[in-house]
Order: sequence, then structure tokens, then C-alpha cells
Amino acid sequence: MPENVQPVIDRALEAYSALAELGEELEDEWSYVNDLADAWRHRLAEVADQRGTQPASGAVSAAVDRAIAEIGLVADPHRAIDWLSTFPQVVLLALGETP
Repeated sequence: MPENVQPVIDRALEAYSALAELGEELEDEWSYVNDLADAWRHRLAEVADQRGTQPASGAVSAAVDRAIAEIGLVADPHRAIDWLSTFPQVVLLALGETP
């Protein structure tokens, strides 16, 4: 039985928070990181509100989990900042949403 969209987004948001924390290590970029992260969290929350109870296919779950694994490999704060706008777009595309 496929899981719903909400837990997929929840996993993505948890991983995204860790990514944002890594980016925050660059003090000069702290405001940028938080503004960017807040905007993408809001966008993902909108999708969860609209589609959270809908089923997510196994392919969608696998794609999001793969993206989560990929950002889990990021150890450099500069790279984390690069992924702060990329990762949510990957998640949204996997869900069939427009970033």
C-alpha cells in the first residue's frame, strides 16, 4: 500500500532542516540561508496542505528518498547553500508539482 504525500514531505523537510543548519555555519550567509529555507518550507507545506492525504507512488517515495540520501552526503556549508534551492525543486518535481 503506498504511503501518502504528507510523510514524504515530512521526511524531505526533516532532511532540509539539517541542510539549512549546515548552511547556517557560514555566518555571512545566515540571513540568506534562513530566508531561502523559509520560502521553500512554505512551498512544500502548501503542497502538503493541498495533497497530504493523497497517495504517493513508490516511485515518488523512492525519488524523494534518493534526493534525501544525496543531500545527506553534503558536508561543506557552501555546497549546502547550493542545495537549499535545488533539493526542494527536486522534491516538488518528484511529486508532479511546479517548483
